[in-house]
Amino acid sequence: MTASTRTGGAPFVVGLGGTLRANSSTERALRYCLAAVEQQGGRTRLFAGPDLDLPMYAPHSLERTPQALELVSALRDADAVVVGSPGYHGAISGLVKNALDYIEDLREDPRVYLDNTPWGCISCAYGWQAAVNTLGQLRSIGHALRAWPTPLGVAINSADQIWDEAGELIHDATQNQLDMLATQVLFFAKAARETA
Repeated sequence: MTASTRTGGAPFVVGLGGTLRANSSTERALRYCLAAVEQQGGRTRLFAGPDLDLPMYAPHSLERTPQALELVSALRDADAVVVGSPGYHGAISGLVKNALDYIEDLREDPRVYLDNTPWGCISCAYGWQAAVNTLGQLRSIGHALRAWPTPLGVAINSADQIWDEAGELIHDATQNQLDMLATQVLFFAKAARETA
């Protein structure tokens, strides 16, 4: 049971992903989704690309940077997680995968890994093949972490005109999907509370 569940507050949703380039399309999509979560009554915390610039995860070492400890602490308290990754050569980025590896630090928690936690997935790539492959990998990782991938996952083809020059989302289908992902994440977070 997470801290936010015990206190009965609004569901706490952690967003994680992006690239080391600030305001990447993956980061924009995550920000939009988390804003939709907040509009629907949830609380959020985003760990964007630069926040994920962590040492390579080493399970045999107990040393953690303050940044890594902050990420693990937020994931420990999360009622739901939304993960976004660019599709690099048809797969999730090393930056995102390394950050997800830190979830191993939750292996001995009362809630092992992210057991029974809603897991939303967003992938962005220049072309459908990499976007869809990356989305499938994110969903598989969620299963491995005992999380529940939401029925909808959002694959974004960055070859399409998704954002305007100011970085605002202008693609109606993508906007609708990210709004729906936020709705599903919150719905399943509330459902998980009721069965806890």
